[in-house]
Amino acid sequence: MTVAGTVSMDMTRRIPAPRRAVTNGAAIRSRRNEAVIRQCRQSDFEAMYAVINDAAQAYRGVIPADRWKEPYMSRDYLNHEIDDDVAFWGYEENGDLIGVMGIQDVQDVTLIRHAYVLTVHRGKGIGGKLMSELKQKTSGPTLVGTWKAAVWAVRFYEKHGYRLVTGQQKEQLLRKYWKIPERQVETSVVLADRTWFESTMGQERLQELMG
Repeated sequence: MTVAGTVSMDMTRRIPAPRRAVTNGAAIRSRRNEAVIRQCRQSDFEAMYAVINDAAQAYRGVIPADRWKEPYMSRDYLNHEIDDDVAFWGYEENGDLIGVMGIQDVQDVTLIRHAYVLTVHRGKGIGGKLMSELKQKTSGPTLVGTWKAAVWAVRFYEKHGYRLVTGQQKEQLLRKYWKIPERQVETSVVLADRTWFESTMGQERLQELMG
């Protein structure tokens, strides 16, 4: 199955492995172990599909049962998201794709979409590195949506500077910027970055919210 909208690797960012006093042979192995954050390519499609559906197992039994599917994200839907201009970036280590995160410009905001890290690699800061990389590619307001019941995801985004919007704002934002069913609107939350809050409320109220 082909993937539309892929681009070149010009934006690749390499993260060096820790330096060690090593022999020549070990130095070669160390270079091979460096991690890379790069935009996903057509050839990454199956790896992206695998990462997303492995990581999404965390939702099983947590999100409403009528929102769970197997697989959680089908190949057709992943293709649909790529066709809809979600640009996926990946975290690659030892030649393996182990984390993905998407970014999508919609009207006057940027959305962070589909953030997933393989289960066995959670807790290593990979999601945070992807988030930091994608934030560097935005200049305007940024929003992210997730399941209300996925409290770990909410905490992750809060750790990276996002704050929950009100219930009324959430419904307005989800209907304006996302293409999701009403049931998902009901069971989701939206978090926004400081830039979004600055554009929608006074400075005094923003300082109070952000602490």
